[in-house]
Amino acid sequence: MNDAEREGASPSAADPLAQLDASEQASLVARGELSAGELVEAACRRIERVDGLLGAVPIRLFDEAIELARSGESAPGPFAGVPFLMKDVGARQAGQPYYAANRALMEADHRAAADTPLGARFRRVGLVTVGKSSAPEFGLQSNTWPLVYGPTRNPWDPRRAAGGSSGGACAAVAAGLVPVAHASDGAGSIRIPAAWCGLVGLKPTRDRVVWRHAGKGRPDVEFVVARSLRDTAALLDALRADVRSARAGEFGAALERPVERLRIGVLTEAPGEAAVDPDCRALVLEWADRASDAGHFVEAGGPASLCEYAERALHGAVLGPIEYRACLDELEERLGRAAGPGDVEPYLWELSQLAVGTSPAAAAAAMRWNEAWVARTLSFFEDCDVLLTPTVAEPAPLLEALDPERHDPLALLEKMVPHMAFTEPWNATGQPALTLPLGRTRAGLPIGLQLVGRRGAEARLIGLAAELLARSPEASRARPPIHA
Repeated sequence: MNDAEREGASPSAADPLAQLDASEQASLVARGELSAGELVEAACRRIERVDGLLGAVPIRLFDEAIELARSGESAPGPFAGVPFLMKDVGARQAGQPYYAANRALMEADHRAAADTPLGARFRRVGLVTVGKSSAPEFGLQSNTWPLVYGPTRNPWDPRRAAGGSSGGACAAVAAGLVPVAHASDGAGSIRIPAAWCGLVGLKPTRDRVVWRHAGKGRPDVEFVVARSLRDTAALLDALRADVRSARAGEFGAALERPVERLRIGVLTEAPGEAAVDPDCRALVLEWADRASDAGHFVEAGGPASLCEYAERALHGAVLGPIEYRACLDELEERLGRAAGPGDVEPYLWELSQLAVGTSPAAAAAAMRWNEAWVARTLSFFEDCDVLLTPTVAEPAPLLEALDPERHDPLALLEKMVPHMAFTEPWNATGQPALTLPLGRTRAGLPIGLQLVGRRGAEARLIGLAAELLARSPEASRARPPIHA
């Protein structure tokens, strides 16, 4: 990478389609102004031309995507013909590589035997998968630097992190390679990279998009990351698990419906010891004032349970390694053999070994404490409709600070935990949380405002988000220096 590229110079020959969100691209196909094949071919060219600066799309499925789009056999859904990226962790589509950024799965060329339910739903709404976005191994980090692919760079400053674990998805959408991409969120993995890359990122209510009957209470959810709130609402309507609900279309309708007077809490101090960047704090206070000016009742404060950080961390030290061990179990199932330290990155291996010796009684006690903590946290929202926080306590850090080959696993984890201070609690409670690209640091880096709502209240969050974005329309139109 030359000096101009490191400073963010965009490649030449910009594509006007890269400026359009998924709804606009779909409307071109629906009106017959462009074919699905033309849309998909243009996206493939953008990836070829720009992704060398980012490292966002390590797996490319161009031939299959172009053939599908040209054949007219893609589903005639609301996003028919729109180019799309699947994340290399989570939902799968039949026949496509599924490596989870793991060397052993890559060497075995592991492929999905069938669509997962969400993978099938992506097809049904008409999205055409042109590639798979980068993620950390098994999606376990708040930055995207898998050893098999290398780092994903932030299009606002390629010296900086794109975030994780949906870092490849966010870098690609922010740079205009595709208008929307699959993403997942177990502790902030949609919202952290969306905030650092200047995007809209919604973590839906648990089970809104993917039902996990066997894993009730799991913190991870899957959805998409998007450039526009309009796409976010439309795709939530299209992808919701209860698609036959009598409330179908409610999220798109929320964009236009007047917002009732809300009770809004404001939290600017991070749980634990994470220091909050002054620009991130100022962003929240600025938009709290704007919400008050719009007629909402705004009051400082958040759930008192967030102050129980030290005790919660102790229980997390019991349950976290069990989750890492579960990733090894998944790998062993796919490989058909036992996994050893040479099959995974040191980060996963060393942290998974901390689960050895954890008794079932200790794990059960930690889970009971967490369930009680969730109940205490949810009680705050009996008198609060929406909580405003920074999405992340700081803007995107320099990549070198998160280099997995320069830091041992525990040191790397310690560096990443503060990134999740404002995001992870809502994975535990199952509440919806939405990051909006409503600010920049004095150095010009994007930072996000997070809106947290009651369980099932995505429509309220989307309505408030639309009201806030209308007060700063230029915020969502900003484009990074590296853009197609």
